[in-house]
Amino acid sequence: MLIQIRVLLLIITTIYQNISCLIEDQKLPPGITVDVGGYSLHLLSRGKGNPTIILDHSLGGIEGYLLMEKLSQFGRVCIYDRAGYGWSDRTAPLRDRSPHPRTSTHIVKELDTLLTRANIKPPYILIGNSFGSYNMRLYAHQFPEKVRGLILTDGLHEKGMLKMSLDIKLLQLFFISGFFMSILGSSLGIIRLLANIRVFELLKPELKQLSPQIVTPIKRSFYRPKHWFTMMRELWSLNKSSHQLKVANQFQALPIVNIKANSFFKPSFWTLFIPLRRVNKLRDDMHSDLMNLSSNTVQLKATKSGHFVWLDEPKFILEAVKVILSKNKE
Repeated sequence: MLIQIRVLLLIITTIYQNISCLIEDQKLPPGITVDVGGYSLHLLSRGKGNPTIILDHSLGGIEGYLLMEKLSQFGRVCIYDRAGYGWSDRTAPLRDRSPHPRTSTHIVKELDTLLTRANIKPPYILIGNSFGSYNMRLYAHQFPEKVRGLILTDGLHEKGMLKMSLDIKLLQLFFISGFFMSILGSSLGIIRLLANIRVFELLKPELKQLSPQIVTPIKRSFYRPKHWFTMMRELWSLNKSSHQLKVANQFQALPIVNIKANSFFKPSFWTLFIPLRRVNKLRDDMHSDLMNLSSNTVQLKATKSGHFVWLDEPKFILEAVKVILSKNKE
């Protein structure tokens, strides 16, 4: 009898998930969708002026929407969803999404195609959060004539990522397995149900400070299996992306701001079960390498932040934009 009840509940949550997705898909996305080769990417633009700010999210994140209005105070800002996230290919089944590996090389190619076809003209200030720092560095390397500055928010460096110790590699595999389980959980409507009882806010209390109008569209992506499937693909391909970034280490005098968080994870009860000290040591080494990317690199230290600076202390991202703008006036 208990098994039958559980099966019935899963049937109900699955029906709820599918109906909710159908209703959501009837609503137009906040920005535009642009075909980049048989599949589409979503782009949202606000504000006016040059240079245009382009933001690329963290692995699995679409946090740029949280900063949209504040960033638009500096000029034109564009937020886009990488293939597999948000409103990109919002109604497509898994097989109709980007056929390319989720590596930085393909992501950069898709981004430039998107900006070109959407007529978003350079010059650009690039903001890359976490994994997005890989993509923006590679973009700046491939299209130096289009870029006026680079902001890396607790970014990655391939030298450190390619020499991870065994325990950190096992932690990475643990996250991949978690993403796999989340594909199942989102398909069954469990993640949507957890969000409805505000589990997201329990895990990240800073979300409570934001209005539902800002947070709800972001949560929409996490409800869907394609989001977690894409996270798994990007993390699985991270070593390939790391090798691709080896060419993007010499930027001469390009203005770069490197934002460093205080710790990858904020210490808590659950971090006692992971090698946090070694993770932070690896991160410190990566930040040292990032400081050598350009002769015009400065560091901002977000002393109260974990890895998610855009939630913990977003003021540092805004401050970094001010630094890049001032350097462009010199």
